[in-house]
Amino acid sequence: MALVGYARVSSVGQSLEIQEKALSEAGCEKIFAEKRSGLTAKGRRQLEDALDYVREGDTFIVTRLDRLARSVGDLFAIIERLQGKGVAFRCLQQSGVDTDSSTGRLMMAILGAVAAFEADIRKERQLEGIARAKARGVYKGRKRQIDAHEIRTLQEAGMGPSAIAKKMSIGRASVYRYLAKEPQ
Repeated sequence: MALVGYARVSSVGQSLEIQEKALSEAGCEKIFAEKRSGLTAKGRRQLEDALDYVREGDTFIVTRLDRLARSVGDLFAIIERLQGKGVAFRCLQQSGVDTDSSTGRLMMAILGAVAAFEADIRKERQLEGIARAKARGVYKGRKRQIDAHEIRTLQEAGMGPSAIAKKMSIGRASVYRYLAKEPQ
């Protein structure tokens, strides 16, 4: 019966240190950690490895519920997978969130729904802010990363799309896209 921890932050600039320390102090013998978005469970290699690693009788621990999942669907899929293996679940900073009792399962459902609601509200506010900025003429979107003039100049000099992409350190598909929409 092992305690297995999982830590996650959303971006490369954030630190996993605090979560890893809390999980170690909670007695986790093995900790899986990654820097990936939590909007979906897909593509989170360390989470997959952790879920494969745990065995019957183990306890899977996270510091906060939103470190595990941001959607109620993902949360319950993960918990169902753990329960199917006979693995308990515990959340350190949200005491009472566990799979050992009906109250713990209820708390987990409520907090999971609140986390999903918060993510939706945050996205709505962001889109509203962008719409207001566009209406004021302030928001122009992301700045162009590719110098279209340079692509055309290199092509006119006889360079092919693959060579242009390599020289400009951009994807070959980007060069093809640009050349397809520009008149010859």
